[in-house]
Amino acid sequence: MVRLKSESDLKAMREAGRVVAEVFAALEGEIRPGVSTASLERLAASVIRKAGASASFKGYGYPPFPGAICVSINEEVVHGIPSDDRLLEAGQIVSVDVGAKLNGFHGDAARTFLVGDVSEEVRTLVEVTKQSFFKALDFVRIGNRLGDISAAIQDYCEAHGYGVVRELTGHGIGSDLHEDPSIPNYGVAGRGIRLQEGMTLAIEPMITLGGHAVMQQSDGWTIVTRDKKPSAHYENTVAVTKNGPVILTAL
Repeated sequence: MVRLKSESDLKAMREAGRVVAEVFAALEGEIRPGVSTASLERLAASVIRKAGASASFKGYGYPPFPGAICVSINEEVVHGIPSDDRLLEAGQIVSVDVGAKLNGFHGDAARTFLVGDVSEEVRTLVEVTKQSFFKALDFVRIGNRLGDISAAIQDYCEAHGYGVVRELTGHGIGSDLHEDPSIPNYGVAGRGIRLQEGMTLAIEPMITLGGHAVMQQSDGWTIVTRDKKPSAHYENTVAVTKNGPVILTAL
């Protein structure tokens, strides 16, 4: 069941989303060679805690996710577990997924960062992934269909020769971290449910430099590309309003 949000709900979601944006602002200057993924986790957890929020991912699912954020390197698509033993290296890309809950509502977003000097091929993957989100955002309007969002992402990324992950999707979000509807990053325009005012969506392209096939690692969480090619991730929480789309995970 899709839950439509009131103006007061959206206000609370903006506040939660601002906390998420503050985490990215803090992390951006810390992502460099030699930094451990656990140090990024500790910084993010501190920002969330100081804002009076809680980390949406901490303890989520089964087995319970151990971190406040997901930190995924290179071929890791999503759900990488922070560790003191994992140090960032020049030439890598690192995707950071952040969720925060404040006043009963969640904000959820992801960014892919470059670590030092990165190849032009990988740099372009990261940029196209980001731009595919904004292509989709153009369709977040009352009366459009969910498939319009999905097709916009797929068409843009596949036109660049990239793989579009099938098994993982965006999602509705609100008082629960994951709500209906699921939002695939591939699909057919003109299909799916119609968008209504008050819908809140976490739209998150997950795009690879190779094929779209993925698999789960033995830790029960980390998802990697089967061909070990790099993957990029870009996400925001978005509201459908009468005035068009509003990004809620922004400063």
